[in-house]
Amino acid sequence: MKSQKYVFWFLTGSQDLYGEDTLKMVARDSREMVEKLNESKMLPCELVWKPTLLTPGDILKTLEEANADAECAGVICWMHTFSPAKMWIAGLNSYKKPLLQLNTQFNLEIPYATMDMDFMNLNQSAHGDREFGYITSRMDLPRKVIAGHWADENTRKRIADWMRVARAVADGKSLRCIRFGDNMREVAVTDGDKVEAMIRYGWSVPYYGIGDLVAYMNEVKESEINALFDEYNSLYEINYNTDNGFDKEFIVDHIKEQAKIEIALRRFLDDKDGKALCTNFQDLHGMKQLPGLAIQRLLADGYGFGAEGDWKTSCLVRTFKAMTEGLVVPGKKGNAFMEDYTYNFVPGEEVNMGSHMLEVDPEIARGKPKIEVHHLGIGDKEAPARLVFNTLEGDGLVAAVVQMPGRFRCIVNEINVVPPKAALPKLPVARMLWKPYPSLSTSAEAWILAGGGHHTAFSNIVTSDMIRDWAEMTGTECLVIDKDSTVNSVRNELRWNNAYYSNKR
Repeated sequence: MKSQKYVFWFLTGSQDLYGEDTLKMVARDSREMVEKLNESKMLPCELVWKPTLLTPGDILKTLEEANADAECAGVICWMHTFSPAKMWIAGLNSYKKPLLQLNTQFNLEIPYATMDMDFMNLNQSAHGDREFGYITSRMDLPRKVIAGHWADENTRKRIADWMRVARAVADGKSLRCIRFGDNMREVAVTDGDKVEAMIRYGWSVPYYGIGDLVAYMNEVKESEINALFDEYNSLYEINYNTDNGFDKEFIVDHIKEQAKIEIALRRFLDDKDGKALCTNFQDLHGMKQLPGLAIQRLLADGYGFGAEGDWKTSCLVRTFKAMTEGLVVPGKKGNAFMEDYTYNFVPGEEVNMGSHMLEVDPEIARGKPKIEVHHLGIGDKEAPARLVFNTLEGDGLVAAVVQMPGRFRCIVNEINVVPPKAALPKLPVARMLWKPYPSLSTSAEAWILAGGGHHTAFSNIVTSDMIRDWAEMTGTECLVIDKDSTVNSVRNELRWNNAYYSNKR
């Protein structure tokens, strides 16, 4: 992935009334916590210790410096002692990045036999963090609160997950989604306010004509195409089955056309600083094929993608990839562009089939993907090469960002990916079957009531809590459909959200 290095600042709150000796212990404890957290290797980014904050001037200066530091993706605040919250108002008013309040303490347990008033004055996070929590609530600041001992593995995991989300928010501030053509004609859900998206998330969605890409394709050398074809041959199984009337030479030529597109796309994205892209099969003038295999390969390397000009989904896929960069979860592999296609309504076997005509990420493939060439039946172009595979099974989620009056809404459905009941010999695409929670009918009704689109970002690593954190950091409405959801509960939540966001406008 093409991503910047980010760090997080650890800010410890206190006040100068405690005296020099106590403040030395405050600094010693917070520094040791930061060192041990970094040494744990559980955090995705470095935690940077900052001197104890004692005055309104110190706090304002530090938080303004955090704003100005391009590497700083957020701050973690901890009140070791009591820290009068009015000292924090000016600094918090100026601060614009993600904020985590860590409600912890240096010691794990109460030392009953030795505890005296000096110990109480030094270790009063339960006291000081409530004061800090009051002022952030009074100021209605978006923030995350994590309570637990800093050395506990679950606490560290929660901090790490929050860091990943904040890193994705920082990545979004410079995210350029290269848009070849507009969104598919007359389609509503893939359209949206690009200016508002840039204000809200930092997402830039510049337009380029398909001819700009064709010009890059014309510069690709035959030797480069052959070298990439050899790479394909080493990584994937190429299906030379001629049952569909294609001979081997035809198949090789069409795979090489995708290699040419991939090479050109990578150079174009590099030159335009693009981390995501979207295409449209209605706008392919000068191209022989719709990009398929080429897009799948880019997705596997960390780029976002949305079909039919769906820039919101492309940016969300990239956001998921930024969240999970470097995260290894046994039995799970990542994120993908996805689309709802068709249902199985047989009682007791209700599932949703997701796929797309070409561009599902091979990162989530089960086994070795096959490269196949088939007619597309849409777009009026040559038969494109694509990777064909079934996906990994297990729990995951699908999410979509849609535009509502005055805000963006992120809809999440928790799912369980299951194996196909039978082979799919005539469906030459990547495909996924899932049981949506709480059931197919409830999830579909809730999704449709919420205005969820047919394109989604899939992940078996990102969690609903991480998406909630992202929504909190970015001012996005968030609705999660899970095992406990009912149609009535979703209806009510949508009504409450409408009231809340109408009042915010």
